[in-house]
Amino acid sequence: MKTMTIMNSLNDLNNTGLLSGYITNFMFILLRSGIFLSLLPVIGGKEMPGQFRLGLAVFIAIMLTPVVKFEIGEDVIPLLILKEALFALALGLTVRFLFMAINLAGHVISQVMGMSVAGVFNPEVGETTIISEAIGIMAMLYFLVTDAHHELIYIFVKSYELVPAGHLNIMPVIPEVMAMGNKMFILALKIGAPVIVGLLISNILAGFLYRVAPQMNIFFIAMPLNIFLGFFLLMLGIPVFEYVFSVNFSDLRGEMSRIIAMARTN
Repeated sequence: MKTMTIMNSLNDLNNTGLLSGYITNFMFILLRSGIFLSLLPVIGGKEMPGQFRLGLAVFIAIMLTPVVKFEIGEDVIPLLILKEALFALALGLTVRFLFMAINLAGHVISQVMGMSVAGVFNPEVGETTIISEAIGIMAMLYFLVTDAHHELIYIFVKSYELVPAGHLNIMPVIPEVMAMGNKMFILALKIGAPVIVGLLISNILAGFLYRVAPQMNIFFIAMPLNIFLGFFLLMLGIPVFEYVFSVNFSDLRGEMSRIIAMARTN
């Protein structure tokens, strides 16, 4: 009887240790997945209920907990939490910067068209313009139609195989994320280039017209003309937007893979 009691106690201790390991794995996976999903467009948008975002993060954590093995020492848990949070933030910002560039391009186009006063409220970015909303909706629809969100979640799940907790090297990742912030402005100009260049030519021609006939009130002629040309160029530029979106969504997968590779310790 004593032998059986001792064996049962050892089994209980073993099960408790196993459960404790699962809980630790679950919490670290939930930390990384929660931050990443909160930065994804559509899925992490404020239009989505918070229960959905939390439920999806918990679901991913539950599914990965039995198969992901972490090597975590109790003395380094605070440092690992910081590294996990920064790594998840870097992966999420890789996606978020692309949509921030799209929103910025809409702002620039609105300024050039003279429609910056026509503002609307977007829960994601606050006060924005109608043009930004229109381009943003096109980008989100393209994002969903091409199943880019599925591929990004797959790459994120793959990161646990390539960069498990305890083997993160976050220092090379920080400059890469900052460089992506600089690329955001370049991408915004690329997206808005068809409308910006077209309206620039229109304004130059309006300036020549004013020099030829200074008695004309060129402002009241150029203002509605810029709005008409702006919308016309937006419609003509839809294939250009689609090409830019497809190229950058493809690059997005490469950017995430590169960040994951940079975070691996030797």
